[in-house]
Amino acid sequence: MKTFQFVLLSMLFLSCKGNTDLVSGKWKLSFRQEQKTVSIEQNARLVFDNLYVAYKLDGRIVTSKDYSSARVRQETVEDLFGRSVLWTISYKANKLPDLTQRFYVQAGSDYIRADFSLSDTSEISSGYMATVNADFASAALDSGNLRALFVPFDNDKWVRYQSHPLNFDRLTSYEVSAIFNNDNRKGFVVGSVEHDKWKTAVEVSATQVRCYGGVADELTRDSKPHGALKGKEIKSPQVLLGFFADWRTGLEEYADANAAIHPPKAWSKAVPFGWNSWGALQFKLTYRKALEVSDFFKAHLQHKHFINPDGTLYIGLDSGWDVFSEEELRSFVDHCKANGQLAGIYWTPFTDWGKKPERRLRDAPSYTYKDVYLYANGKPQDLDGAFAIDPSHPAIEAQMKKTSELFRRCGFDYVKMDFMTHGAMEADGWYNPAITTGMQAYNYGMALLDKYFGDMFINLSISPIFPAHYAQSRRIACDAWNQIKDTEYTLNAVSYGWWLDRVYQYNDADHVVLRDATEGENRARITSAAITGLFITGDDFSADAPKEGKERAISYLTNADVNAVAQGHSFRPVEGNGEKSEYQFVHTDEAGKLYYAVFNYQDTDIVIRIPADRIGLDKPKQYTAKDLWSGAAVDLSADITVPAKDVRLLRIK
Repeated sequence: MKTFQFVLLSMLFLSCKGNTDLVSGKWKLSFRQEQKTVSIEQNARLVFDNLYVAYKLDGRIVTSKDYSSARVRQETVEDLFGRSVLWTISYKANKLPDLTQRFYVQAGSDYIRADFSLSDTSEISSGYMATVNADFASAALDSGNLRALFVPFDNDKWVRYQSHPLNFDRLTSYEVSAIFNNDNRKGFVVGSVEHDKWKTAVEVSATQVRCYGGVADELTRDSKPHGALKGKEIKSPQVLLGFFADWRTGLEEYADANAAIHPPKAWSKAVPFGWNSWGALQFKLTYRKALEVSDFFKAHLQHKHFINPDGTLYIGLDSGWDVFSEEELRSFVDHCKANGQLAGIYWTPFTDWGKKPERRLRDAPSYTYKDVYLYANGKPQDLDGAFAIDPSHPAIEAQMKKTSELFRRCGFDYVKMDFMTHGAMEADGWYNPAITTGMQAYNYGMALLDKYFGDMFINLSISPIFPAHYAQSRRIACDAWNQIKDTEYTLNAVSYGWWLDRVYQYNDADHVVLRDATEGENRARITSAAITGLFITGDDFSADAPKEGKERAISYLTNADVNAVAQGHSFRPVEGNGEKSEYQFVHTDEAGKLYYAVFNYQDTDIVIRIPADRIGLDKPKQYTAKDLWSGAAVDLSADITVPAKDVRLLRIK
């Protein structure tokens, strides 16, 4: 695992009487010696004030304000982000561990980074370390439609992102939040860029923001408090604090900061197109039907534009493939390859669906399942109908080794890993005694997963957003099928999580199912996949399946212009107005063509005027536009109609 390191270039000790300032480019940081707080200005405008750190020690909250003395040090360092000024405040007090607060400042950046550590001659233990406790300067946003963003910890149980009006008592977001004015788009972004030990929360009130490691609640799927870090020195999560002219750019830069520490898992091939059996077949999957699906794509879709830029497809077996013999699995893979396709398969490494504690593990028969459960308060933890498993137990590594060997012997190139959050749950303890938090355990298990499956394309399904560097792609939301509500739900996550395609290679919009829906719903659902990332279908294309799904696929999955949009890039939202999905999305490709998608989730038609300035068009300028579904030219100066439960997808030059 990559460690965060820097090289010291120069050092300066500063006065510790009165106020001490750091000025670097657009940034000014001021430490108030008497109050033990920091104020932060960007371009001579206050953005954060009264910032201090806090931690929990022996059941009580201690803050940097509780320390009697502080010394400030300024250094120039080189780290993963380039050259920065490292501004360090060292606090001391009787009967408290030494506290070291750090700010990393790059002169031209729109954000700074901060963290802190505790050290002592004896062991320290803390399950709560708040890097940021501060007032944010809402005046910097100006007046208007002020909002704060809720980002979920994972994508289980159909959880939603949400943009809240800034009129609540307290909002808890996970890993990151944005506080912004949707009218002028100015915004603060605060979030953790380290995900190796802590589950991090961002708490927002009307004027204050707190970012801390140590959240454990219903939405992190935990039933007990966050584990505690222990040692003679322990460290908080590093946090990004930024103020941006456009909150969307801020979230993209937040993603890039995460990727600087842990780059996305490498992938040199094109974005996957293909099929997954869970869409319609589910547990009706059979060896014969799998072969017939492969043949359907070969006969009807591959030569009609439903194929990725590498000229291939991925045909994936989901849950239920265990009814196949190994010989049938090999034969299926060979059949796919003969059809110009690659084969995918499915696994859930951190779950026990049988929930029989005395049962022995097939691939580690010296252990029973009760040996490998993650217990909370002495009981196995049940989530989504499965017991959670300890990722650090040697039996789980044995299972990974045996399962990966099976997949590799059969020739699979793609594996969908599901129900990953189980491996991140807080617990009474772990097999590996060095592990004391759920995120430490999850990272341990994911590193093993990368060890055994790392030469395959790894697609995470139900999983935490972070850490992201163990897989090439991740489902951006929970399961979605064929109706407009499924499209809207998927696009809710794209609306506020599109930036995740900078920490993964691709976001995944889940399988596109076309049967039992209107043609408009088909167009909308396909478009939602094309503007999200992976382009995976899910209807039953076996020989005796109903005709509707096949006919719809031949009609709607073969539009060359629409399929060409699906390059693995998630479109940006135009607005950021609420709990529901945004309905307008934009993307500019490398050739300078702008794509504009506008969805209608309602039962009646809507008429809109394309907001030229909001999507980056100069009003006086003349553009040509084409509707990619109908092929018709579009007059951008006139109103356009979006039919009920449908979409308009425009390419603008």
